[in-house]
Amino acid sequence: MTENQLAADPPVVPAGGGTSQSNLTGNMGVGSLMLTVLAFSAPIAAVAGFIPFSIMFGGEGATLVFAVATISMLLFAVGYVTMTKSLPKPGSFYAFISAGIGKATGLGAAFMAVVSYLLMLSGCFVFTGLTVTELVSSMGGPETPWWLWAIGCWVIVSILCYFHIEVSAKILSVAMVLEVAIVMVFNVAVLLRGGGPDGYSATPLNPASLSHGDFGIALLFAIMIFIGFEATALFRDEVRDPDRTIPRATYGAVLFVGALYTVSCYLLTTAYGANAVQAATDDPKMMFPGAIGAFAAPVFTQLTLAFIITSEMAAAISVHNVTARYIYNLGVDKALPAVFAQVHPRHGSPARAAVAVAVVVALLVLPLGLANQAGVGLDAQLFGLGTVGVLALMTLVSIAVIVWFSRRGIPPGANWFKCFGAPALAVAALGPTIVLAVLHFDLVVGGAPGQNLGLLLVLGASLVIGAGLALYFRSAKPQVFARLGRADTGEVEKADAVVPTRM
Repeated sequence: MTENQLAADPPVVPAGGGTSQSNLTGNMGVGSLMLTVLAFSAPIAAVAGFIPFSIMFGGEGATLVFAVATISMLLFAVGYVTMTKSLPKPGSFYAFISAGIGKATGLGAAFMAVVSYLLMLSGCFVFTGLTVTELVSSMGGPETPWWLWAIGCWVIVSILCYFHIEVSAKILSVAMVLEVAIVMVFNVAVLLRGGGPDGYSATPLNPASLSHGDFGIALLFAIMIFIGFEATALFRDEVRDPDRTIPRATYGAVLFVGALYTVSCYLLTTAYGANAVQAATDDPKMMFPGAIGAFAAPVFTQLTLAFIITSEMAAAISVHNVTARYIYNLGVDKALPAVFAQVHPRHGSPARAAVAVAVVVALLVLPLGLANQAGVGLDAQLFGLGTVGVLALMTLVSIAVIVWFSRRGIPPGANWFKCFGAPALAVAALGPTIVLAVLHFDLVVGGAPGQNLGLLLVLGASLVIGAGLALYFRSAKPQVFARLGRADTGEVEKADAVVPTRM
């Protein structure tokens, strides 16, 4: 049986994607799943950190940039959700790319996904450590090493992610509510004050204002802060009624953060009036904390800095859970040692995969921390590089959706736009964004132009190693190769029956 035949002819699996080989359990509804993945994007950190950069590069028209980014992510979500219904597996990017493009590319994509999320997780810990150190100093406290707080955050996150997903979901739900509440305090305060020094301006909503900034770079930063919602399908075994929960949570996450960021960008621009671009350029880190302190109450400036810390910790929990499930699925398919596929008998979690994530992150951050004890720029390098990897994977998934449905035809309940139009438009939006990220890599990860381009080799190497391992399996271990991208017993049993074992 050829690779394409294996990918194109999956048998029917249970609606929940669960099998005797997949013992992950959970009963998350739309709200819990949506908040779990939304924590990934760290809304208050995004509003305080990324929106000022979008204003800096996009000018007063940055609000429209966020509207465009929301539409772009919705186009991706349409193809992603349609693929989720047609291919009911918990492997997400790994499963979709394997089925659409091929197993070698799929395993390469899975390895790049693991590396990208590990980098982002490491960046969360470094950022948390640096932010706590800065907050303590700003309040008159002693100078403390960033790595001390990073270790504390690592311990807390690693312990929480060892347990059942419902534990993390409850914590992330509370964290998300608090984050959004702080952002809404600012938004309502600006509305009640009648806007900024110039009142309510129509300039941020005027398409002509986009000509005064760098639309491409602003869009890059806007799209980067949507990262996270693409992980909903990974939790297929841990939600109730996945065919309803996953689509609703995916669309809900995109629409919610899109509306939040677009409105917040408009009101932050309005709060500073004609000086908005200058304020973002002079001190982007304090643009939002300063504004909320002025419009609501001074205490909210410190509260914002504190909630940025809890926001990043919540993001770390979300990223850790996502990474652990990728490793778990690779263990189920025996692309990684089967020990990672073992589920905790009491907690029903991928505990060993979660421990592996914690260990790898510690081994990654430790030498980097020793080499950069001040930690300056380290968080941007880690998080920026990981984000570029995820954007590349989202592009590959959109291509995989097109290839998959061109081979199988449009399924009942779908249409041409869902299967071809939306994913093609997503590729048209994401492809140039990745090119911009590479051309302006210094803005993504810091440093001088061209200085850190070598970091991209990390992503390329992970993709090549994964694809090379798949080709090795195809030659030496065809039964393992047949499992790739499947992560469910029904398909594995069918593959075992048709692929002979080489002695």
